[in-house]
Parts: sequence; structure tokens; C-alpha cells
Amino acid sequence: MAGQRTQQLADRIKVIIAQMLERRVKDPRLGFVTITDVRLTGDHQNASVFYTVMGDERAATDTAAALRSATGLLRTEVGKQLGTRHTPSLEFFLDAVPESARQIEDLLAKARESDERVAAAAEGKTYAGDPDPYKQPRAAEDDDEDDEQA
Repeated sequence: MAGQRTQQLADRIKVIIAQMLERRVKDPRLGFVTITDVRLTGDHQNASVFYTVMGDERAATDTAAALRSATGLLRTEVGKQLGTRHTPSLEFFLDAVPESARQIEDLLAKARESDERVAAAAEGKTYAGDPDPYKQPRAAEDDDEDDEQA
């Protein structure tokens, strides 16, 4: 039950911050930000806010500075809209999941290309040696022939 309440509060904080960034925070350093997740501690004292930014490294650093600057305003608004006794402190973290997913996609594409090159090189080729390299049980007539020769 407490976990469900914590998750509901985290979801509400996510919506409040996203709306505030869209409507009230007018910092020119703020890039195209998406709030991806909010994790609230069990005692509701601290909220970790995860975000992504479209653009390059400079956009990410500028956005981080803008979020640090707007933390007080955002926390005040979160406190007003939540209506809880204590307003959680907000800490912003750049979400690395999209970057990791892109790296994984790049690695998978390289593996596919490598597999295609190997398949193309192997086309029309045959294995060295016998087509069936495993020993087969000797047939009964082979045994009879061996017995007659002895």
C-alpha cells in the first residue's frame, strides 16, 4: 500500500515538473527536455528526477545548469500542488537509458553486418573432410566378412 502511494506521488511530481518546464521556466539554457522518471524515497523526503535532452553535449550541460537554477521554483510548485506536509527535495539526473539503447542498437547493427559478410563468404563452400565425420556402427555383413577372413 505504501509503495503504491509513493508511486502515485512520484508520477504526480513527474507531471508537475514537466508542466512547469513547459509553461513557467523561461531559462534560455533549457533545451528540449523530457522528464523520463521520478523516484521518490520511501519517506517522501527526496525525489530523483531523471530527464533526457535532445541535442549535443553542450545542450545537456546547459539544461543541467538551467534545472539546477530552477530547482527552488519547481520544488515550491511541487509542494503547492501535492498538498503534503513535507515537500521532497528535488535532484536532477541525466537519464542514460536512451544513450545506452543507441549504443546497443549500433552494436547489433555491426553484428548483423558481420553475420552477413560471413554468410556471403560461406556461400557455395563445403566442409573439408568427409561429409559425415562421425563413426558409424559397423554393418552386420562387415562383421561376417571379417570373421571369414580370420
